[in-house]
Amino acid sequence: MIQLKWTLSQLQKYRNKDFLIDDIIRVDEIIQTDPSIREVSPMHITGRGDIDSTKVTFHLKIEGFLILPCSRTLVDVKLPINVETTETFLLQGSVYETEEEVYQVKGEVIDLMPVIREILLLEVPMQVFCEDGESEGAAPQSGKDWEVLSDEEDQSKKIDPRLADLAKFFDKNNSSSES
Repeated sequence: MIQLKWTLSQLQKYRNKDFLIDDIIRVDEIIQTDPSIREVSPMHITGRGDIDSTKVTFHLKIEGFLILPCSRTLVDVKLPINVETTETFLLQGSVYETEEEVYQVKGEVIDLMPVIREILLLEVPMQVFCEDGESEGAAPQSGKDWEVLSDEEDQSKKIDPRLADLAKFFDKNNSSSES
């Protein structure tokens, strides 16, 4: 299994040189952190690292997908992940003024895996919906005296039969006030 982890001495060999990243990693452990995630594809990590005497900056692109439950039907929904991020690690004793969030390196190792896990967890939306509400294995969309209404349905045309006479009353009242 590929680990995106390097010692500072390994990285310093690439100071002012190209340090390219192109790896496929597994991050299945995020399922324990967020149980709504049903499956995690292998993530393709590409990018580069810029290394100097005070900091290491990684410019990364993370691609893959997560399988999450549809908020309405509970069927599996494939959520594509395509994230570009810049992560800066400050080396010991260095101070760097920036608006961005930076990480202080503790010890002699830079490990990108916790950062990538955090980025993926932040990509999980509050709700996700499948395209087809009638997918096999989906939760029922109607039952005795109830049904799921989509946002597109015009609910104003569906009047509860118990309130139909009240609606007529307001129609009469509106037409008399306009005269």
